[in-house]
Amino acid sequence: MMRQSLRQALRQGFVFILQRVEQRLKHWTQPTNAGLLLGTITDMTRSKSELIAENAFLRQQLIVLRRQTKRPVLTPTDRGLLVVLASRLRAWKESLLIVKPETLLHWHRQGFRLFWCHRSKAKTGPLRIPPDVVALIKAMALDNRLWGAKRIQDELQKLGYRLSKRTVAKYMRQARRTRPPRPTGQTWATFLRNHAHDTWTCDFLQTYDLWFRAIFVFFIIELGSRRVVHFAVTRSPSDAWVAQQLREATPFGTHPRFLIRDNDSKYGAAFARAASGIEILRTPIRAPKANAVCERFLGSVRCECLDHLLIVNEQQMHRVIKEYVTYFNSARPHQGIGHRIPVPPAEPDEQQKRGAKIIAFPVLGGLHHDYRRSG
Repeated sequence: MMRQSLRQALRQGFVFILQRVEQRLKHWTQPTNAGLLLGTITDMTRSKSELIAENAFLRQQLIVLRRQTKRPVLTPTDRGLLVVLASRLRAWKESLLIVKPETLLHWHRQGFRLFWCHRSKAKTGPLRIPPDVVALIKAMALDNRLWGAKRIQDELQKLGYRLSKRTVAKYMRQARRTRPPRPTGQTWATFLRNHAHDTWTCDFLQTYDLWFRAIFVFFIIELGSRRVVHFAVTRSPSDAWVAQQLREATPFGTHPRFLIRDNDSKYGAAFARAASGIEILRTPIRAPKANAVCERFLGSVRCECLDHLLIVNEQQMHRVIKEYVTYFNSARPHQGIGHRIPVPPAEPDEQQKRGAKIIAFPVLGGLHHDYRRSG
């Protein structure tokens, strides 16, 4: 133990002596009058190229200092020269007088960054592809609507033109942006707007009760007025059940001209027989916007009603949906129809009796309120 302590003490003393010698040598080699002789002897051990580089390094700093009497301002040329000259010196930190070494290192990193930004910049030059080849690419893109960039690239390679897929895609986009417009026709939105009052839409809302059992709610909505025509609740919807709901929604032969539905398997042969006299419009697969009104209504049922209640059984679900549908049809304004109510009051009483007191009627236990003026 004593031998290890003695060895550690000797090592620390040796390190201390080396540090003192290094500090003394640095002090002797400083460019002062007292260290002139020692500095000259030290320079004799250095190579000629290193001495020339150090002289140029110091001379450049003197040039900067002679420009003005105040704080020196270095131009980009000065910074570049100092960085280059410092790279040729081993002891450049001792010869740097006008700025800190960290500043010079920052200039070097900045120059390195600018150099590689210039090297990595995309080179934009004159068009190297002959105009006839560009015209050929555009003609292929217009004449072959099913061809992609890879297919056209292969066709050009067969003809002796070797182009990248990216280049081919570039001229394909230019050609297909300028293709003649397709013949205009009636869009889906235009059709719905023109036949809104003759069109119904239907869809299912699947939710779960308190015991995580599935419950399905079937809605039929009139597109023009946003009125909920019919609803029903069940746990096991089938083709016959859906057909019966459509019959109940169209008593005495009162039915719409069009009925929008999705591609659910619940709409089968029985539903088609029940929809006699109605033109069924099936929405495309995975296109909820084609039935946007019904989808928006289902979202309102979730956000404004079912997300805030715990449903225990099918009977409670029917009572809740019935109350919400009544509120939706007779009290809730809708933005899609100009903030009107789907089923407005029969006779507005003298501008809603402006002087009468306003009364709030709770809906769904106070989840919503219907505000009316007292009679």
